[in-house]
Amino acid sequence: MPAKREYTKETIEIMNRFYEAVSVLILHKKIRGIQTYCTLASIDRRHFYAQKKEISRGWFQMAWMLPLIKEFGLSSDWLLLGKGSMFVIKSEQKQREKALQN
Repeated sequence: MPAKREYTKETIEIMNRFYEAVSVLILHKKIRGIQTYCTLASIDRRHFYAQKKEISRGWFQMAWMLPLIKEFGLSSDWLLLGKGSMFVIKSEQKQREKALQN
C-alpha cells in the first residue's frame, strides 16, 4: 500500500477532473463502466476506487489520463488546466493526432 501523499491543490483539481471525465464517458455510453476504462488504461481497478474514495492515496499516475486524451478526444487543456471545453473540436483533434504521429 503506498503512503499517503500531500498533493497540491492543482493536482487534486486534475484528479477530480479525471474522475469527472470518466463519469461523463460512462454517462454518454462511450465506455461500459469503470472496469472497461481501467482495462483500457492498465489501471488496477482497486487502485482507481481507493484513490477516488481517499484522494490522498498515492496510487494516481499521470498515465491514467492518456486514454482520455488519445482515445476519447478529451482536451488536455481542460484536463490539466481546467480551461476550455472538456472535449476537443474534431478539427483540433485531427491536428493533434497528426502532430503525435510525427
